[in-house]
Amino acid sequence: MTTRKNQLLKQIGLHNVDRLKSLSNEDALRLFAVHALGVDNFDLHRTLKPQGEGIVKKCGCLPLALKAIGRLLRTKTDREEWDEVLNSEIWDVEIGNATGNGKDVENSDKIVPALRISYHELSADLKQLFAYCSLFPKDFLFEKEELVSLWLAEGFLNQSKSPERLGHEYFEILLSRSFFQHAPNDESLFIMHDLMNDLATFVAGEFFLRFDNHMKTKTEALAKYRHMSFTREEYIGYQKFEAFKGAKSLRTFLAGVDKGWGYCYLSSKILDDLLPELTLLRVLSLSRFQISEVPEFIDTLKHLRYLNLSRTNIKELPENVGNLYNLQTLIVTKCRGLTKLPKSFLNLKRLRHFDIRDTPLEKLPLGIGELGSLQTLTRIIIEGDDGFAINELKGLTNLHGKVSLEGLHKVQSAKHAREADLSLKKITGLELQWVNEFDGSRMDALEEEVLNELKPNSDTLKTLSVVSYGGTQISKWVGDRSFHELVNVSILGCKKCTSLPPFGLLPSLKRLQIQGMDEVKIIGLELTGNDVNAFRSLEVLTFEDMSGWEGWSTKNEGSTAVFTCLKELHVKNCPKLIHVSLQALPSLKVLEIERCGDGVLRSLVQGLQMRCGEEL
Repeated sequence: MTTRKNQLLKQIGLHNVDRLKSLSNEDALRLFAVHALGVDNFDLHRTLKPQGEGIVKKCGCLPLALKAIGRLLRTKTDREEWDEVLNSEIWDVEIGNATGNGKDVENSDKIVPALRISYHELSADLKQLFAYCSLFPKDFLFEKEELVSLWLAEGFLNQSKSPERLGHEYFEILLSRSFFQHAPNDESLFIMHDLMNDLATFVAGEFFLRFDNHMKTKTEALAKYRHMSFTREEYIGYQKFEAFKGAKSLRTFLAGVDKGWGYCYLSSKILDDLLPELTLLRVLSLSRFQISEVPEFIDTLKHLRYLNLSRTNIKELPENVGNLYNLQTLIVTKCRGLTKLPKSFLNLKRLRHFDIRDTPLEKLPLGIGELGSLQTLTRIIIEGDDGFAINELKGLTNLHGKVSLEGLHKVQSAKHAREADLSLKKITGLELQWVNEFDGSRMDALEEEVLNELKPNSDTLKTLSVVSYGGTQISKWVGDRSFHELVNVSILGCKKCTSLPPFGLLPSLKRLQIQGMDEVKIIGLELTGNDVNAFRSLEVLTFEDMSGWEGWSTKNEGSTAVFTCLKELHVKNCPKLIHVSLQALPSLKVLEIERCGDGVLRSLVQGLQMRCGEEL
């Protein structure tokens, strides 16, 4: 564990502390060169080395500062431009008792000058977007799509005909300049370094307020604020927020952005007395509060663009939700009691993002395919003659992101599946789900034709899951090497399939899970596509509940190791599996064999020719 706060170490009772030293000048110069020049030295840029050494010294050998300034200079190779950064007055500016976000910035001298220079070089638009992130507390994990939706709702991206695309471009710029960074354990999430969070708080100015549990704010001071977030407590009382009745210009009410609590309780007076007064709200998040009804006043918020009711106890959306004509983003993920949508839902003509992941909606309203602005629709529920048909998706030309197609056994013709035009949509995650009943009523041939027609965009797909498919053969496009971005594949409960696609041809595949394929008896070279370079990126491979599986071999004369990058191999509940013959797995670290035939572990380890004590 690392921290910059000695007091924190004392509070948690740690006394044996190793004080990390800063980088040496030599290491710091190398790190700076990597980010500024793309190489770890100045051999090809000797005229820039004096400036580089001066900048490294002014950065105090702090890695984050070196990365930020290095990436700022990545596109600048003129000596004059490097001189300009080295001699900038910002290095010497005293910010004293600077304030931001409505309160003194603790230890304001920790706003590293190098980071202020990097911020100073941003365009006005990017400065505004970065300042908005001052609403997030330290260590807050966020998604790119989530942040872009908030920027959109606030009107920061309205200058573009494709605002989401512009938002993603801005996000990537801020990421490349180290204002954001990937979360340590999840590449899909992002975080701000503590020093960047301090910088955002410092530059946010007087319109942004991150309201914590100990702040006391006078009513007259609230009139200036436009954007407010507050940290979560188990019980949020009205008295704490009573003064916010004076915040008539408030556009953002982000509740519990810290995600530090589970479910929390919100005073009904906040819903009944406070929020109706905030008529200019564009962003309202009540996520994870124990509320069972959407407040009646909701339709009076005519400017509302973003509404987050995820993880609440609501059982329905009222009809007056349809009066929110400006609504762009509606999030109701993990609303366990929400089973239906109001008829007025189709009035939301400007709706762009509708997230219903892990919410038990039973059906989608007829005509949802006519909401031409819709880009995010995370669950698509296929019905029979009188419900939503898969060919309605042809109207959602901008559909992208993660999509789950449920009820595919109800698709009545392969033509309807073809009309959905999945290959023309920029879908990054696709789940194809049939019913988990194999009682003889399934039409195998039709399901095979439908799957053939559901081929997604090979340039954008990153994750694929096929669940309870009833055909005997999986379509050729599943495992096609053209899906060069595909990193995660799951084939689950496809009980009638007799063989596997050539997953080994997928160049970027990292995780492969095969489960419940009862009719598969032998796995051989069809899995690798008979390619000696198969599975060039695979790191985790799992086989589970394969009741008919008897043998597995990837031997091929003259070939090299097939699973060169495989780190984890899991084989569970495959009772008939006896014969396993694999080539060496040089990168294997975890081998898990559970409830399989006698002798599998012995033959597998012998075949791998590895030193179990050191490498497994």
